Amino acid sequence: MEKTNQNRCVPLGQNRTVSRRDAIAAGLASTSMALAASTNAQDASPPPAAPTKDARKSSPKRYRAKKSINQWAFPYPDRMSLRECMQLAKDAGFDGIELNYDLDNDLSPKASRKDLVGIRNLADEIGIEISGLCSFLFWPYPLSSLDAAKRNRGIELAGLMADAAATMKVENLLVVPGAVHIPWRDDHTPVPNDKCEALAREAVGSLVSGAEKKGVSLNMENIFFNGFLMTPMEMNDFVDSFGSDAVQVHYDTGNISMFQHAEHWVPILGKRTKNIHFKEFTKKGTDYSLETFRPLLDGTTNWPAVMDELEKIDYEGYVTFEYFHPYPHYPEALIYQTSDSLDRILGRM
Repeated sequence: MEKTNQNRCVPLGQNRTVSRRDAIAAGLASTSMALAASTNAQDASPPPAAPTKDARKSSPKRYRAKKSINQWAFPYPDRMSLRECMQLAKDAGFDGIELNYDLDNDLSPKASRKDLVGIRNLADEIGIEISGLCSFLFWPYPLSSLDAAKRNRGIELAGLMADAAATMKVENLLVVPGAVHIPWRDDHTPVPNDKCEALAREAVGSLVSGAEKKGVSLNMENIFFNGFLMTPMEMNDFVDSFGSDAVQVHYDTGNISMFQHAEHWVPILGKRTKNIHFKEFTKKGTDYSLETFRPLLDGTTNWPAVMDELEKIDYEGYVTFEYFHPYPHYPEALIYQTSDSLDRILGRM
């Protein structure tokens, strides 16, 4: 039988031949080039579109504001220590925590400089920011009180709060500048509106120079219940009258929601807004006490509209949930629920 020559020549034309081995190699090369071209074409195609966010679950837009929670939402000091509050806030996903200045606990006139530095170090150790200082002391000691002793004590305490903020390297101090009426206290004599404004200007004015030197921002809070600074225009006039960057606004969404709308204030206050409380409120109720506030999303606040307005003024600061009633059972639930709600409002889901 005649043997087959594996390398025998294959005719190519009149005077050219190529071996079978060369023909196979050429075919493999052509296939490789075709595969490479196909791969390059796939690489050049646009990446698949990211899945569309479901607006029923959370904001489809991611906002720049930072998450914070006020210490009043924790069962402090009865059932949680300051460390436990900070650690729980961190564990729940908050960027910051707003601390409250009182007369008896960790953050009070009794705290030494060493104690205050210790609080700052504790926050750093846990890895959470202190978004600001807040206090209920502006109610028993109003800056516009007709009682000079109460008024002067209020000014003194506000100065101590500013000192504490500076020592702890906290920029924001919430200030309640005055009150015509305080519905939850029976020891407050109503103050005529013009007198309230004059006393408030005098009190805040006495704090400005010290705040400027300390690098602390005195942020005036809007509070509908106290009958003072009832519109954003009044707030702007009051803040601007001091001519100082150390006097700004602490905007509270819930405090004006009884008869107004949170999103309407934002563009009018504009860049004056230095810090924010997110408080939920329902216009469907008739209870106009502090009990009317409720957990986030369980109310009538138009949070998408609020966030859109904040984005328009390039707000990148803290939005802090403020709530006065820790859950009596399993209080950690409120903290985690609030973190989840803020994630949805801020588009972090």
